[in-house]
Amino acid sequence: MTDYAVHEPKFSDTTTAEWDEPELEDFDTDDLDEVGEHFICSSSGFPPENFTDLKLPVVDPDENLNKNALQTAKSGGHGVGAIDDLDDDKRDRIEGMIDDLANENFEDADFGE
Repeated sequence: MTDYAVHEPKFSDTTTAEWDEPELEDFDTDDLDEVGEHFICSSSGFPPENFTDLKLPVVDPDENLNKNALQTAKSGGHGVGAIDDLDDDKRDRIEGMIDDLANENFEDADFGE
């Protein structure tokens, strides 16, 4: 089982814009330490060894926490449930973090308690 690192992403604003999962080329930097701040999870720690180690992006390249990205991370096909080798404690921690980020930053969020 992979020992995933989990951390709360950094953001400067919020958005409800349409969401597309970012690729490394979408960022103004190739510094993986900075890019990793947009993601919740990494299979190789923070900073990650490779971009592909990063999982669950929720902050866009412009540093906006995205409500639709949070929804995708919570229940989408590329979300926390799609990470096969994630232990239950970390899965619960991540889901709680997603709920908290949504409920604290979006008035109309209904992500559970």
